[in-house]
Amino acid sequence: MSESKTTDVIIIGAGAVGENVAGRVVQKGLTAVLVESDLVGGECSYWACMPSKALLRPGTVLSAARAVAGAREAVTGTIDPQQVLARRTSFTSHWDDASQEEWVASAGITLERGWATVTGEREVSISHKDGSESRYRATHAVVLATGSTPTIPPIDGLADLDYWTTREATSAETVPASLAVLGGGVAGVELAQAYARLGAEVTVIARSGILGGYPAEASGLVLAALRGEGITVLTDTATNAVRTVDGMFVLDVGDGDTVTAERLLVSTGRHPHTTGLGLEELGLDPKKIRGDATGLVPDAGGWFYAVGDAGGRVQLTHQGKYEARMTGDAIAARAAGALGATAEDWSPYAATADDVAVPQVVFTDPEIAMVGRTLEQARKDGVNASETSLPIAVAGSSLHGDDYTGWAQIVVDEDRKVLVGVTFAGPEVSELLHSATIAVVGEVPLHRLWHAVPAYPTVSEVWLRLLEKYGM
Repeated sequence: MSESKTTDVIIIGAGAVGENVAGRVVQKGLTAVLVESDLVGGECSYWACMPSKALLRPGTVLSAARAVAGAREAVTGTIDPQQVLARRTSFTSHWDDASQEEWVASAGITLERGWATVTGEREVSISHKDGSESRYRATHAVVLATGSTPTIPPIDGLADLDYWTTREATSAETVPASLAVLGGGVAGVELAQAYARLGAEVTVIARSGILGGYPAEASGLVLAALRGEGITVLTDTATNAVRTVDGMFVLDVGDGDTVTAERLLVSTGRHPHTTGLGLEELGLDPKKIRGDATGLVPDAGGWFYAVGDAGGRVQLTHQGKYEARMTGDAIAARAAGALGATAEDWSPYAATADDVAVPQVVFTDPEIAMVGRTLEQARKDGVNASETSLPIAVAGSSLHGDDYTGWAQIVVDEDRKVLVGVTFAGPEVSELLHSATIAVVGEVPLHRLWHAVPAYPTVSEVWLRLLEKYGM
């Protein structure tokens, strides 16, 4: 066995979250080793955020052009699937991580390619593809940033079939004639719409409704749009068994009905990738790993951190990168003796927004953009909350597109008179989200928010209408 090397921080997982932790601790003067068994840059760069949005964007642009008289008459062709797929591939750098590897080196971070196992306190063993092994000891911290993996439901026959997960769907080289999508969450409905607009006949099978974490009015607009485009959406429908017949997937759904498709996408959620890393040897349950606001895993000796999807907090890339910045700074501060076991809320070391102000977007057409809590979530948290909602019907929305359909909601903490949640649904409403995030994070009092005048004529005028309806 090779001799153990020493570094200040070991980060397992070189996705966006791991890269950010490594970058922060190195900026603060510590040394870091980044361990990765797959592509540096992780899921978001190659199989999730970037390629999925690249698949969606051409259809959204075409739909926007067709929504405006004068422009729609100029649209005489249809989407070119191969051009869309080629553009998608360009965003993944052809699944080549050379540029990411160069960044790691330029940042002064040591990259080790291989599979990591935590073998003891601050100790990590790395198995390389050539059969060799490296060992490292961390002076200050070991950070788990291994992301998440698809959750596959125990449906009869499914395990034996060559189905797609989101990885295969976002990296496909051709568009199937028909696609069945199992799951009504964000990834499922986004990819369903993307493939339908690329020419596939798409059926979505959802065990309950679609986009269940969002207000019903917002998810209802998306559901209507999907069905309006010819996508079959089966809600409150169980999938009992799956098999293949003559090369086609056949799903037994509901009460004796079947769905047949050339390809099957299983998009039924994800769970933290924490198994096979030796955590049991530390007395930790891999299924119950959760980092605190600084990323530190309680009862793990004060040196073991988990961030991003692996940390069990929020499964969103931007939120994981936010956690990574806080964790990197917390590790550096603790190394310098400037931070104790806990960090104050909203300090540079605590990912407080994870609990109260998470921004998120469903990039369907129409989009859903939401930050903070729904009315139900706020009341469950003990907030004396009210809601105000209305259709998005302002001058800016009328100019944006003929027959623009949208919906907006604010959730107000009535005791403090601040926003605790905001939701927009409609074409391109994601561009309204950051202003809402600032209002929620900054706890801007409504009497002061009333003075934030939206420019005319923009869709942002919906802020004025919401506050007026609330009673300002």
